[in-house]
Amino acid sequence: MVTHNPPADAAPIFTFVTDGVESALAKARDAAGDKSIGLMGADVPRQFLAAGLVDEIRIHLVDVLLGGGRRMFETLPRRVELKQTGLNEDGGVAHVVYRVLQ
Repeated sequence: MVTHNPPADAAPIFTFVTDGVESALAKARDAAGDKSIGLMGADVPRQFLAAGLVDEIRIHLVDVLLGGGRRMFETLPRRVELKQTGLNEDGGVAHVVYRVLQ
C-alpha cells in the first residue's frame, strides 16, 4: 500500500478561487506540476464534470449507507457517457474507475 507522508514542517496550502472552475484547474495544474489532480466532495467535482474538465471518475463504495449528504450526480446539465476501466475490492470497499467520454 502506498501512503503519502508529507514532511513534518510542510504546511497545507489552500487557495480560494472565485473566478470559475477553469481558473481553479489552471492553478491546480501549476501547483501539481507533473502529478495528478484530484477533486473531492460533491459540489466541486460536479462543477468540473459539467464543464467537461474531468478525465476520470473514481468511485469508492463502502458497505454502509449514511442516508444524507449531497448527491454528486443529481444535477448535471447533460448526459455524461462513461467507460469502466477498473474494478477491485479490498476490505469491504469496492473501487470503480470510469473514463469520461467527451
